[in-house]
Amino acid sequence: MTMLPGLEAAELPADAIEVGRVSDAWGIKGWFKVHSYSANPEALFSSKHWFLLPAEKGAKTFQGVGRLNIKEVKIHSDAVVACAHDVDDRTAADALRGARIFIAKSSFPAPEQNEYYWVDLIGLEVVNREGLLLGQVNDLLATGPQTVLVIDFQQDGKTQQRMIPFVSMYVDDVDLTARRILVDWQPDY
Repeated sequence: MTMLPGLEAAELPADAIEVGRVSDAWGIKGWFKVHSYSANPEALFSSKHWFLLPAEKGAKTFQGVGRLNIKEVKIHSDAVVACAHDVDDRTAADALRGARIFIAKSSFPAPEQNEYYWVDLIGLEVVNREGLLLGQVNDLLATGPQTVLVIDFQQDGKTQQRMIPFVSMYVDDVDLTARRILVDWQPDY
C-alpha cells in the first residue's frame, strides 16, 4: 500500500494533537469536509501542514503517517471544508475519508490571556485554597455557557469524578508550568 495523491510520508511531530478527521469528499475539485473536534477550529486554519493517520475503523487507504499540504480551509454552511495540494478530484478526496488529522501544537495560534487550550488542561492537578488535592483533570465538557472540568480522584480505592465549572468564580489560577489549577472549591460540593 502506498501513499495517496497529496500525501507525503512523514513523521508525526512530538507535539502533534489530534484535532479532527476527514469526514467526506466535498464537490468534484478535490475539496473535503472536516469534522473538527473543537467548536472553534482555529488550529485547522492556522496550519498549512496537516498530518494524517489512517482511520481507526473501516477501510485503510494508506499506511503510516502522511503529511498533507493545505491550500485552503474555510467554513461553508456550518462545516469546515478544505483543499490540499495534489488532491485534485473527488476520487482523491474520497480516499482521505476517515483519516485522523493531527496538527503540531507549535503551529496553533497563541491563546489570549486567560484562555487555554483544553489539551493543555488535561492532566493538571486541581488544588483548593486550603492546599487539598481535589484530583486531576481527566476531561472537559462544554455545557453551553461554560466549560466544566471533569476531575478524577481516588476514594475508597475507586476512581471517582467531580465536576467544577471552569469560570473565574471558582478558578483562582491556572499555572501551566507547575501543572496545577487553584480553585475555590471544597471536596464535599
